[in-house]
Amino acid sequence: MKSYDLIVIGMGPAGMAVSAMASAFDLNVLSVEENKVGGECLNCGCIPSKALLKTAQVNQISHNLQKFGIRSNIFTDPSESLDIVRQKVSRISGKKLMQAFERVELIINKGNAEFVDAHSIRVGESIYKSKKIFIATGTSPYIPKIEGLDKIDTSFKLTNINLFMQESIPKNLTIIGGGAIGCEMAQGFARLGSRVNIVHIDNHLLPFADSEAADVLEEKFKKENINVFNKTPIKRVYQKGDTVFVETDSHLLESDKILIATGRKPNLEELNLDNIGIKYNKKGIVVDKALRTNIKHIYAIGDCNGISNFSHSAMHQGMIALINAINPLPFKIHHDKYFVPWSVFTTPEVASVGLTQEEALKKGLEVVIIKKDYASYGRAIVDGATEGFIKVITNKKGRIFGVTIVGENASEIIHEWILAMQFKLSMFDILMTQHSFPTISMLNKMVCEDWMMENLQRSNTIKKIARKLFRL
Repeated sequence: MKSYDLIVIGMGPAGMAVSAMASAFDLNVLSVEENKVGGECLNCGCIPSKALLKTAQVNQISHNLQKFGIRSNIFTDPSESLDIVRQKVSRISGKKLMQAFERVELIINKGNAEFVDAHSIRVGESIYKSKKIFIATGTSPYIPKIEGLDKIDTSFKLTNINLFMQESIPKNLTIIGGGAIGCEMAQGFARLGSRVNIVHIDNHLLPFADSEAADVLEEKFKKENINVFNKTPIKRVYQKGDTVFVETDSHLLESDKILIATGRKPNLEELNLDNIGIKYNKKGIVVDKALRTNIKHIYAIGDCNGISNFSHSAMHQGMIALINAINPLPFKIHHDKYFVPWSVFTTPEVASVGLTQEEALKKGLEVVIIKKDYASYGRAIVDGATEGFIKVITNKKGRIFGVTIVGENASEIIHEWILAMQFKLSMFDILMTQHSFPTISMLNKMVCEDWMMENLQRSNTIKKIARKLFRL
């Protein structure tokens, strides 16, 4: 039996963060990955989806060059698009990626890890022991219970796992689920030639998002001939020949393929957690604020604990958990002290941190809502990117409770707000920070200017003082 300082189970974003950092501390690390290094994020999630979206965006722009006074004949070969995606993923997952783990002992694609006892795991016929163990097994697609769904041929029934292995773009695609994956892939495939339907049971697209932001995205989808069916339960799904039918109370949708994008479930079954008494539920493994399970030398990080299913959050949790594990003091870093943003990479992009307007009102907070449209800014106009807005949930004193951005570069300019909220900066602090003009980021400053102007308009005292000071 081999012994290590720590064992990492799963080499997605969370597991990679722990493995690389721990080996940099000269710790003896064993990392086990049942499939491929990078997990779903690199191999069939974040990275390939963004590669597809970029290809789709370029195709969309190339067919609309006349908006910029450019005349050209463009031929699109959709059959090459998915192959290009696979080539890019292969390039990223090559030697450069693996160099980060040169000092880590890796067990890749040799079976799953399961607990033997609280300090030991088994992979295949071998048992490995360590002082501390990090579970980072991630999640997999959740398949809802819809009548007939289990009878659809596998080649016609897609999830993110097999989506990017397709040889061609389907002519007709129905997506079940209107979350991030559903929306991104709807636009990506539509821009490459698919006729796309989105069917979901929520009130609006991106059910976790600000409803006005979702409305902007849905309006864009309509312009791109993507059919959106909100608040639409599916009665049954069935297949006839090479066609899949999705039946609702009001529609019968015909498709070459269906994509199931209805959420995630934690990968826990093969770990044999019951054998050592680790607590878990439907959301994932139960952890404390330091990311420890009920067995304190075992940590659960990333999507498998159900806290937030984002790759950046998984990496952050990996870093926090490792620091906590090597810290001998009783004072630990708590993961909930850090704001978790999210971004959806559609056109327009949607990004958010903190509370939405709906959440703030439900909490009964006395807030001021400041909203700045992209269409009010010259740079957005010349770029042809006037769709969207920045909405800040603040108050008279300028405390920032949350921000939603829908529009060009939303996923980039949200970071200024994350930093401000993390370090308790105010609207005034952003207002007084010089922003390079004419960047899209200038909209952050402009929305703070609007907040200041509203404050001034409300304050009769300031008006009286100003009039006295400037009176001749």
